[in-house]
Amino acid sequence: MEASRADGRCRSHVQRRKLLVALLDHNPRDCSPAVLADLEGGDSFNRLVSMEHVHLPKLADYGLIECDRENAKIPKGPTFDDIRPLIELLTDHEGELPAEWL
Repeated sequence: MEASRADGRCRSHVQRRKLLVALLDHNPRDCSPAVLADLEGGDSFNRLVSMEHVHLPKLADYGLIECDRENAKIPKGPTFDDIRPLIELLTDHEGELPAEWL
């Protein structure tokens, strides 16, 4: 898959954006159910299922994260630094973005 298309898919959902932003300051990120469910408002069970079965695998497929389920950690993947400037730009301008973006 073309890199720009992969980047777009990885950042296209608020749960994925929030996890990538969280990894800027907390690497590795705890992947306990409570932490994963806290990354977005709403129904925590549905968020957890969505994170576990959709978002984490997608981010791992693109190399942005690695899933270390044995130690309940999500470290940055080998391609995380490729999108770091974009994630930093989003966080630097968080106040100018729609509320549902981060």
